[in-house]
Amino acid sequence: MKLDFIYISLLFLLGSQLQAQEVLKLEDAVKIALENNYDIKIAKNNLKIDETNSTAGNAGMLPTVSANVVNNNSVLNTTQTQASGEERTLDNARNLSLTYGVGLDWTIFDGMRMFARREQLKILQKQGEAELKLAIITKVSDVYTTYFDLVQQQQQIKALDTAIVISNQRLTTAQNRYSIGKAAKLEVLNAQVDLNTDISSRLKQLELYQNSKIRLNEILARDTKSEFKVEDEITIDASLKYDELKTLSEKQNPQLQAQNLEKNNAELQLKQVKAGRYPTVRINSGYNFTRSEASLGFVTQSSGRGFVYGINASLPIFDGFNQNRNEKVAKLEVENVENTINQQKIALESQLSMAFQSYLTNLELTKLEENNSQIAKQNLDITLAKFKIGTITPIEYRTAQLNYVNALVRYSNAQYQTKLYEISLKELSGTLGF
Repeated sequence: MKLDFIYISLLFLLGSQLQAQEVLKLEDAVKIALENNYDIKIAKNNLKIDETNSTAGNAGMLPTVSANVVNNNSVLNTTQTQASGEERTLDNARNLSLTYGVGLDWTIFDGMRMFARREQLKILQKQGEAELKLAIITKVSDVYTTYFDLVQQQQQIKALDTAIVISNQRLTTAQNRYSIGKAAKLEVLNAQVDLNTDISSRLKQLELYQNSKIRLNEILARDTKSEFKVEDEITIDASLKYDELKTLSEKQNPQLQAQNLEKNNAELQLKQVKAGRYPTVRINSGYNFTRSEASLGFVTQSSGRGFVYGINASLPIFDGFNQNRNEKVAKLEVENVENTINQQKIALESQLSMAFQSYLTNLELTKLEENNSQIAKQNLDITLAKFKIGTITPIEYRTAQLNYVNALVRYSNAQYQTKLYEISLKELSGTLGF
């Protein structure tokens, strides 16, 4: 009896600790993940980088203005022969040439490459948005999956709690029957072994539960030792329809969106490559100050200032067939992206079809297991009543008890599996989240 008391005390101690913990709601868990998760933070920063890079200047559409200073000095031993035949010599002759000013350089035409580059930068920004959405949906899916795994485990712990209470009642009944001579010692020992088995199963399940809590805390990017418990029920959305999900997935699936953007990016890259067939025109201008000094010569000092300008144009004629090669490669890149998109569509449709079929099957299994758990409970109540009056054997009673616990576990598993397929369908259709 002392050993029984220790077991039951341990049970209620663990149960009271679980009840005392704060309930973490699903929407709160998602909110924490969106704020703290490092993958999402990285995706947000990458999007900011793409937004920062998406400028006309980065595309090469704006002029560049620079301040320039050129200062050249020399000290030479110089000999000059004049037109008259006179020869002049000067050692350590100092010469100075100084030019400084502001210059402007602007490419005004490059075969429309700059405009294609500008559009490409916008596409890269949209790709960053798609990658952020994908990171968010992926982490929200991880939160959902781990959270409902905890709900399932919590339900199983409660089922094992029920099994321990029933086993303890059986042990008490066996001890009472043994004390008045209506049962053998073997019946008491068997009841004690079954109670120990149930307590052992609960401790193992509690270990899995604690490890899953650590995993959820990791996804939420908070202290892995943070204590909490989850809600008690798994709510299933039984209203999902395949045609609606398929339509949404074609429009909102983040991976498919990213592939479509990649195709746009490849097409714009092809435009930039084709721009190499056209001339490039640049204009330059500036305002410069000049000054020069020479120790020997007709002019020993000069200075000037004024506006300078010019135009530069170039047209490629032959580059070793590199232009043709680059265009062929760019076209193949576009074709590859198109093939990848078609492949992604088929894979998406396949995943959606299989997940939806499993979703429907598990919906039916959930209904069946719910009914089985109710039947098993009725059977256990009847068996318990018969066991107390001694009309059935302990083995029959234990069988009814295990049938009830297993029915509860199967019902919990069926709910969890159905929820997993629901999460998968919403993730594929891009509708997962709050």
